[in-house]
Order: sequence, then C-alpha cells, then structure tokens
Amino acid sequence: MEQLSFFGYSGQTPGLPADVLDYRPGFIHQYKSDFLLETLIDRTPWQQKLVKMYDREVLTPRLTAWYGDMQGIDYDSLGKSTPLEWTPELLELKKMVEPVSGITFNSVLLNYYRDGLDSVAWHSDKETVMGSHPIIASVSFGSVRSFDIRKKQDHREKHSVRLEHGSLLIMKGDLQARWEHRIAKTTQKTGPRINLTFRKIVG
Repeated sequence: MEQLSFFGYSGQTPGLPADVLDYRPGFIHQYKSDFLLETLIDRTPWQQKLVKMYDREVLTPRLTAWYGDMQGIDYDSLGKSTPLEWTPELLELKKMVEPVSGITFNSVLLNYYRDGLDSVAWHSDKETVMGSHPIIASVSFGSVRSFDIRKKQDHREKHSVRLEHGSLLIMKGDLQARWEHRIAKTTQKTGPRINLTFRKIVG
C-alpha cells in the first residue's frame, strides 16, 4: 500500500517553489464549483484502467476520462487512445484557464478520487508528448487533498500544497524534469474529488 501523506492538510509547506508551481485558491466560485463537481461525477463516462506493475496487472486506484481535440493529432503514433469530444462544461473551463496559463490546451485528463483510498503514486508526466518544460493547468473540485512534490535526485527536498474546492494549480518550468508528484492515500474520512489537468499534446 502506498505510504500515507507526510504533510498537513491545511496551507502549504514553507518555500513552495514558485518557479514550478503557481497555486490559486478560489479560482472558480463556490456555486460554480459545486455544480461542476456534481455534473462531472454524474455525466462523465468514467473508466478504471488496468496498468502493469512489475509482473502483474492492477487496477488504477481512481477513475479516469480523456477528452481532447479530434483533429490535427495522431494519437496512435503517440501511444495514446483517441480522446472523447469536448463537452460544453470542459470547453468553458478550458477558456478560463488558458489566459492565466498563457497557453492554448488541446486535451484534458479527468481523475475521479472517490474517497481517501483513491490516489496516484509518485510520478512525473511524460514530456515526450507535451514538449520540453510543459505547462499543465490543474483544476480541483470536491474534497481537499494534499498535492506532494519531491526532487527526483534528493527525496528529502519535498513540498506540499492544499488543493481546495475550485482551485487552480499551474505546473510549469522544469517540474516534470526534476520533480515527482503524487496524491497520497489518506485514512482520514474524505468525500469525492474531481481533478482536471489541461495539457497541450504535441503531435
């Protein structure tokens, strides 16, 4: 079982590196966030994927859905499945995060954390399909979870930020090259959470 988060659940750790993370709580108004949380949970065709871990296949401890532009990208050559077509709600969010992020996104990955046992292990997002130093805009709805990062070459250097309902986290710079990130399991009672990571796939 994945190690429980070693960070607190309020605020953020001192010295959060501004060159790789830009956190904006309350980016989306609460009533809008409440509506989107309920809508995305109910209307998204969620899937639970099988992934290979060592010598066996296991189910990912969360549900996912993949949306994006249908034209101009050869997803097969990139080793990715063809995405679902954008919904009005996702296009509205895309238009909100693009001016702040300074980039036009062409896809979004949705993750549904049903409770505290759903998680994502330490990883960095693949730069090969997003170009060098990719910018990713991460929007969160629902229960607060801790977003942890650690240096790849020195795991003692680590930070955490509280991802609140309606918040925006922009991942940038050399975060993917030099850091890993995760959403850890928690034994604390927690409700559902939806996270959307807007990306620009280069193909």
